[in-house]
Amino acid sequence: MDYKGYRHIPRALFDAITFLAQALPKRSVPTFLELLFGAMLTQTGFVTDAVLAVDTVRHWNSYYKWLHFGKWSWVALGRQTVRLALLMFPKRRWFLMIDDTIVFRSSKKAPGSAIHHQHGNKTNRPTYVRGQCWVTLALTLSKGFRSLGIPIISRLARQGGNSGKLVAAKTLLRVIAPLFKEFQTFLLMDSWYMRCTLISYAMEHGLQVIGQVRRDTALFHQPVQTGKRGRPRKYGDKVSTDWIDALPEVSMECFIYGKTQMVYYRSAVVLARFLNGRAVRIVWSQLVNDNGRTKPSLILSTDTSLSAARVILNYGRRWSVEDLFNQLKNRWGWKETWQQTRQVLHRWVQILSVSYAIPQLLVLLDDAKVKTLASFSPWRLKQPITAGRVRQGLQRYFGYINIRAMWNPKSGKFGPQKWPFEDDYHPKRDKIA
Repeated sequence: MDYKGYRHIPRALFDAITFLAQALPKRSVPTFLELLFGAMLTQTGFVTDAVLAVDTVRHWNSYYKWLHFGKWSWVALGRQTVRLALLMFPKRRWFLMIDDTIVFRSSKKAPGSAIHHQHGNKTNRPTYVRGQCWVTLALTLSKGFRSLGIPIISRLARQGGNSGKLVAAKTLLRVIAPLFKEFQTFLLMDSWYMRCTLISYAMEHGLQVIGQVRRDTALFHQPVQTGKRGRPRKYGDKVSTDWIDALPEVSMECFIYGKTQMVYYRSAVVLARFLNGRAVRIVWSQLVNDNGRTKPSLILSTDTSLSAARVILNYGRRWSVEDLFNQLKNRWGWKETWQQTRQVLHRWVQILSVSYAIPQLLVLLDDAKVKTLASFSPWRLKQPITAGRVRQGLQRYFGYINIRAMWNPKSGKFGPQKWPFEDDYHPKRDKIA
């Protein structure tokens, strides 16, 4: 396979897959590449469909045994995904997200299958459902006004109480947080995960936390030291509603939660009792809808140097995790994944996550060849490029192709065997090569 047949494929795709392959033993790479491209080209989430999407040269048992008994680590693959993002987009400030989702299951024998409370309050859905609760750690990167979520690693929460999600979140942070030591990194969380144990754990690993808290959170002013004998006061007076209303209100029109909205907010640096008296910046914000202003929301930031406007905009990035879950479950087949053991399920879900992360990274790359690859439908030329459009473009080139033949075990590179000296196609140079 020479470069001529793949000259419209961005070189970044082959380089990214070559980089990800370094996290696995060389013996496992060809099988991994076949399953990765199969998951990238299909929407069902079944291993069988992934194998049938490409021209495989091994028997079905080879893929079954590799997923069940192969000597490779799905955690190492998740860490390599982070390194790939750091390499492709060197930035000074990064944003991580932690959230959970429920994948519905009807069988009690499925790993981690339990009864969960349905917080979404969706129409025609019961309050309590059976399913698997997944805790996901993801990156959010910006492209213009849009924020795109990049899945890093997901962990199936243990059964037996809500504490399982907190333990899973700490486990993911312990694995991924050391990779961001050299960067200023913020962790975005919703109100359920804003607990003292998790916030303190994240700050111990060098992360600053931004998240929404309850409206009745106990907040206090800085104490006034009187100089009298005895232990100094830890808290000052409690923050009252009258004091909050007396704060100056600021209005700002910004692109947040998927659309341009008017935001009214007040801000102050206070002490949070649930964080053992830590000084935090609290932002009381209100959005405007058809019925007027919404109820005030409290956004907390452990970094008091951030302005109130920046806290609101940074927390708005967390909205991309909702689109991430929607795409993974409905377009990349997460809701249909089925494995008999917890370990194998983690492995296959990680491959699905990587198969979604690669098109997302290509969209963020904003390369001319990526636009050409995703512009096969003229009626969508003016619409934003998405991971689904990139996948449809890849289906034209890699559908039913021998992926294993494009891997060079000697050099450890993935791609066509004959590359020109530059990315641009040149007939005479390719003919000589």
